[in-house]
Amino acid sequence: MSVTAYALVSQVRFRELKTRIGLAAFIGATAWFFAPSLWPAVWFAAVVVSQIADWAVFRRFRLNPEWVPDRGYVILSCAVTAFGVAIYSSIAAWLWVDGGEIGRAFALVQIAGGLLHVSLHMHHARPILISAVATHGAYFLGLPVMTAILTGYWHELLVALGCLLYMSHLVVAVRQASATTEVLRSAKEMEQQARQKAEEASAAKSDFLAVISHEIRTPMNAVISAANLLRRTKLDDRQSEHVSMLTDAGEVLMGLLNDVLDVSKIEAGKMVLETDDVDVRARLASLARLWEPRAAANGVELVVEASGAVPECVRTDPLRLQQILFNLISNAVKFTDQGRITVSADWADGALTVAVSDTGCGIPAVRLAHVFDSFEQAEAGTTRRYGGTGLGLSISRKLAEIMGGELTVRSVEGEGSTFTLTLPMEVSASRPAEASVDVVEVGALAGRSILAADDHEVNRRILTLLLEPHGCRLTMVENGAEALEAAAVERFDAVLMDMQMPVMDGLEAARRIRASGGMNAGTPIIALTANALDVHRQAWTAVGVEAFLTKPIDPTALVQTLASACESGERPTRAAVA
Repeated sequence: MSVTAYALVSQVRFRELKTRIGLAAFIGATAWFFAPSLWPAVWFAAVVVSQIADWAVFRRFRLNPEWVPDRGYVILSCAVTAFGVAIYSSIAAWLWVDGGEIGRAFALVQIAGGLLHVSLHMHHARPILISAVATHGAYFLGLPVMTAILTGYWHELLVALGCLLYMSHLVVAVRQASATTEVLRSAKEMEQQARQKAEEASAAKSDFLAVISHEIRTPMNAVISAANLLRRTKLDDRQSEHVSMLTDAGEVLMGLLNDVLDVSKIEAGKMVLETDDVDVRARLASLARLWEPRAAANGVELVVEASGAVPECVRTDPLRLQQILFNLISNAVKFTDQGRITVSADWADGALTVAVSDTGCGIPAVRLAHVFDSFEQAEAGTTRRYGGTGLGLSISRKLAEIMGGELTVRSVEGEGSTFTLTLPMEVSASRPAEASVDVVEVGALAGRSILAADDHEVNRRILTLLLEPHGCRLTMVENGAEALEAAAVERFDAVLMDMQMPVMDGLEAARRIRASGGMNAGTPIIALTANALDVHRQAWTAVGVEAFLTKPIDPTALVQTLASACESGERPTRAAVA
């Protein structure tokens, strides 16, 4: 017999203890009403004693649900159960004899209720169930049979027959209840197994995406960085065209990678929003400046309009708002080869509405309902003709819904489309200065001493080519252990740290540098890694990095971040992070 079955019976009996004693008090009072006597009080006292004995014996199962009882303890448990039932139903025998016709009917009802109770609550442990049912059954069948024998009124056997029929139906009900319980238990186990498999699949998916992100970003770092370095050299027209193709292709690949990571993050429910002040008009103007050259190259006019109702400043997630608008404008530019693209903003009822309309090819009616599905394109040949993955609109709608808004579309094939974004947001009293591209002063890194840890030879070569022209001195190491050794013997202005490295990873190296108390304990550490997931950012934040940069390396961002870090490292208030 399963250990959990005894433990389950013990827990059920403990929960029902007060109910059984309260019911016994009611039965005793009713019995006294039918046949006033001292016996109901004596019976109630005996019931309390039997329930105390039951509580004491079954307590061991409650204290240790996994305990396997030996044969002797099983017999003791069955004996205590039978004793308790014998006491509990003994009032029925007294009512059968002294309670008259009403008392006899009440006696049978009381025993029938007892049989139902033990059948429902004890069917998990068969020995306990048999002990309880057999004792109740002895009263249930024995009282009418003994009466027939002693009085010679054989019609009393009809009562026994009715009791037998009741018990047979009860057996069927108990079997069905046991089968249902088993089915539910199996279903619960299957649900738990399915949930566990889903969690394992989700974890495997996250690990897979982390690996893919790292493995793609590492070679892409070499491709894009090499293209950027080539662009700085003197090139003829054909060479410049080749470099442009390299950088454009690299941007498409990185866009695809970021889209896949965003979809995975949204599906896992791990997309976190950050609220800040946003100047809507300035944000729209910056997007227009970005896309106007591409639209003009297609012979298309890009116009941005904002009604007077649009507040000067609102509070929302700036990054996600820009990501949605970027995708919508990109989509319009991609599918419009003549005419006009209009981006119009309006404000009503505490919500910002931005409509992106184009005079492009439009979307067929049969495909309109699917344009927001992941990896969906309007037609099978769309990807070949226009490019893209079909993820941009799917991500945009999901982001809009996460932000409490919606993204809808209206389109007529051959005439154009209008995508309308509606986002609820608060009006802000302040007006932020929109981020501008900082120009790095020539010589900002001149004379600076930089420690760079990266296990990939190509990445170290790229860092050298990108940073040496700025006049800084680079110390290159291949893993975290070497970085720790270098930091122990020389003072650096900043440290560039990769994440995944042999011997010692970047996180552990950064943690030890911070905790060392040495000359570089307070030196700014910049994470420069191909591990770009949020969990990686959080891990770097926990060790106290100055900034987090991802590969492929943005040369401007790299130099700006290093210059800022070196400047902050000179401040006397900067303390080591333990």
